[in-house]
Amino acid sequence: MESLALVCTAALVAGGIYWFVCVLGPAERKGKRAMDLSGGSISAEKVQGQYEDYWSFFRRPKEIEAKDKVPDFVDTFYNLVTDIYEWGWGQSFHFSPAIPGKSDRDATRIHEEMAVDLIHGKPGDRILDAGCGVGGPMRAIAAHSRANIVGITINEYQVKRARDHNRKAGLDSLCEVVCGNFLAMPFPDNSFDGAYSIEATCHAPKLEEVYAEIFRVLKPGALYVSYEWVTTDKYDGSNPEHVEVIQGIERGDALPGLRSYTDIAVTARKVGFEVVKEKDLARPPSHPWWKRLQMGRIAYWRNHILVTILAFIGIAPKGTVDVHDMLFKTADYLSRGGESGIFSPMHMILCRKPESSASPDS
Repeated sequence: MESLALVCTAALVAGGIYWFVCVLGPAERKGKRAMDLSGGSISAEKVQGQYEDYWSFFRRPKEIEAKDKVPDFVDTFYNLVTDIYEWGWGQSFHFSPAIPGKSDRDATRIHEEMAVDLIHGKPGDRILDAGCGVGGPMRAIAAHSRANIVGITINEYQVKRARDHNRKAGLDSLCEVVCGNFLAMPFPDNSFDGAYSIEATCHAPKLEEVYAEIFRVLKPGALYVSYEWVTTDKYDGSNPEHVEVIQGIERGDALPGLRSYTDIAVTARKVGFEVVKEKDLARPPSHPWWKRLQMGRIAYWRNHILVTILAFIGIAPKGTVDVHDMLFKTADYLSRGGESGIFSPMHMILCRKPESSASPDS
């Protein structure tokens, strides 16, 4: 009887692990599998150390405000989180307003397609994706507009993932991915017909620097749209709870510091852009973007158990559990920021490079 009980127990455990890994593992059928979680370009044995290094940046705040330190800071972050983002969220590392009757994936795609529609992207255009991640938006935009999209990301692992996804989607002829810093892009002046950034320029220590680079590479008359992470008019810097939420978002998302919504248009004009339109896409009548985070709490606990098991048996790198826990806590801060109205991840600004303008450095 004892041996039978052991066999049954072992079968239940094996079945449970199979159910967690194979049935519940993938966030989306074409995304990352739990069994394949890694530390990006970081070797498995160094993930824990790199996680600790990431947090050490916040003990040296001047370093995450310096242009030459940001690549290390952001690159480390995306090595740690890219696989977990893909597995738990999808290939588009951003938020979008909920749309009644539409799935999260459809709402995300519509939000991305709106960006290229705003800049009038069309077949044959060469369009810049500044901060492309693993290319979720790039592929949606290329498929929608048939424009040629050139994405840039600081993270080599994301370049590899994006190229793999582009090839599998049959869009590699329209989608190009470059590894580089969007504060010093390897593109000539006046070489793009349009540009967009979707929740990416928040990683720049100074918004003026990335806007100036985008201005430089755009052709005169071209349009640029950005969805910015900002504090809103409801944010009160003297309110301890507000400060806690915003600092939690900054630390859990590799941000040198969140900007006020009032800074965005001022900065765009400072580098030479004409501001065509500015709107917070998170405001009513838009439906709450943060509901997806709140509804995902049960999935988080399921995923956290799975990550813990995989790390314990040596499949996932040590440190993965800490990274996953960090992202869950950050999701709570994001949800609180959205629900209170003090934070928006989709303050939209549409700009034009004047027809008569030259690049700032020319």
